[in-house]
Amino acid sequence: MVKTSYVKAAHRLGEVLGKRGINLIYRGGSLGLMGCVSIAVAMHGRRVLGIVPLAFTEKNLIGKTCGKKLKVATMHERLLKMMEFGDAFIALPGGFGTLEELFQIVFWAQLNIHQKPIGVLNVNGFFDGLLSF
Repeated sequence: MVKTSYVKAAHRLGEVLGKRGINLIYRGGSLGLMGCVSIAVAMHGRRVLGIVPLAFTEKNLIGKTCGKKLKVATMHERLLKMMEFGDAFIALPGGFGTLEELFQIVFWAQLNIHQKPIGVLNVNGFFDGLLSF
């Protein structure tokens, strides 16, 4: 079960992005925290692009994507497309997939593959352990 505070923070992030005229590129779908963000962004009239690996669409693991959907073959291709189209990255509280993508983006920044801003939405100290590393 996702904590209510995480859902509220995700919705608020989507509202702020939408009100500031910021479009969203994300993993696709309506489930989870990023689903909350995508719905709030779209409700404020901004564009939403979900980049979805085929394995997710075949098993319907993510729900309905709000906005446009770009299907890709693999998880790695998804991250490459997010990097190509995105201007910045933000991680919300999540699981191993969230951490894997966050670490990959941070590592690519260390290698100077990109210089895009990276942030974490540290709701209720979720990322405290990571940030103290």
